[in-house]
Amino acid sequence: MSNVPAPVDPAALTADLIRCPSVTPSEGGALLLLQDLLEGAGFSCTRVDRGGVANLFARWGEKGADRTFSFNGHTDVVPVGDEAAWTVDPFGAEIKDGIMYGRGATDMKSGVAAFAAAAVDFIRQTPPEGAIVLAITGDEEGDAVDGTVALLDWMQTQGERMSVCLVGEPTCPNDMGDMMKIGRRGSMTAWFTVAGVQGHSAYPHRAKNPLPAIARLMDRLSSHTLDEGTDHFDASTLAVVTIDTGNPATNVIPAQSKATVNIRFNDTHTGAALTDWLRAEADKVAGEFGVSVDMDVKVSGESFLTPPGDLSDLVAAAVEAETGLVPELSTSGGTSDARFVKDHCPVVEFGLVGKTMHKVDENVPVDQIYQLKAIYARILRDYFA
Repeated sequence: MSNVPAPVDPAALTADLIRCPSVTPSEGGALLLLQDLLEGAGFSCTRVDRGGVANLFARWGEKGADRTFSFNGHTDVVPVGDEAAWTVDPFGAEIKDGIMYGRGATDMKSGVAAFAAAAVDFIRQTPPEGAIVLAITGDEEGDAVDGTVALLDWMQTQGERMSVCLVGEPTCPNDMGDMMKIGRRGSMTAWFTVAGVQGHSAYPHRAKNPLPAIARLMDRLSSHTLDEGTDHFDASTLAVVTIDTGNPATNVIPAQSKATVNIRFNDTHTGAALTDWLRAEADKVAGEFGVSVDMDVKVSGESFLTPPGDLSDLVAAAVEAETGLVPELSTSGGTSDARFVKDHCPVVEFGLVGKTMHKVDENVPVDQIYQLKAIYARILRDYFA
């Protein structure tokens, strides 16, 4: 009789993780559950908590091994929102008609369960020449300051390394296997405050109205073509997301007005260069209208690309073998923690269909959890072959 333990059931593990109410930044028991599983399989686990955020680093094999495959993911989830709008317990992991419901079912407790299950089974059945690392954070849905960044900082000080990394975020827009990510656009937000001089609306010459100035600035920014796209990226976009004055009076010219823009940019740009452009446009409007314009900027991440090659080929081949689909190599969508990992090693992303993430009654077909585990298992087998 074989002494190899039974395979880890990724659907059962997903359900157990959903039942952990790990709304950012609460750990909710999710990392404790994973640590228990991984240590029981022979992984060396370290909690890398920072700034009130819980993170878990797990490694099987020799530290600093030349061939170290890593998975990255998160167990924190967004709030449930209006719980009364849910038809199920958001943390109940209820299964109906082959579909599992709960916050984090898609984003991304199923992904973490799938790669943890695949990794545990792999090292038990065919221990590889090399190492496997799981870097799991509790801060992806939050500010992302003390999550994967903290793990990477700790790894740097401890001499831990990853040769390549796969982030298990949902990547497929419609069908399991139809898309993987080989890069992401950069993201930045700029907040503008235009200050004028308050006055009576019947005597506009005695005031300096900030509203025409902010309207002109927003028009200039939003009507500007940033670029036409590149080989692997769509055209960059700038969206005006709010203009706020808060003036209830119809006979008062307000003293100031505020506006915010969000930019998603490709590899034509850097956050610093776009900041300089925004500042120059703001200064032009300030001079034209005789007002002052203050600007604050936060760059959430620079654009990056892992050029098609060995890593993307490895993942695409496994996806095709298990799903019959050749995944599109995409850089679309928002940001992910891959934007931090790319400074450490080549990184790509592949995961589930993401249609219900962050929604009421978030859910995942149970058979897709098993399919995702099979894909991750094949990637490990092929990588260490």
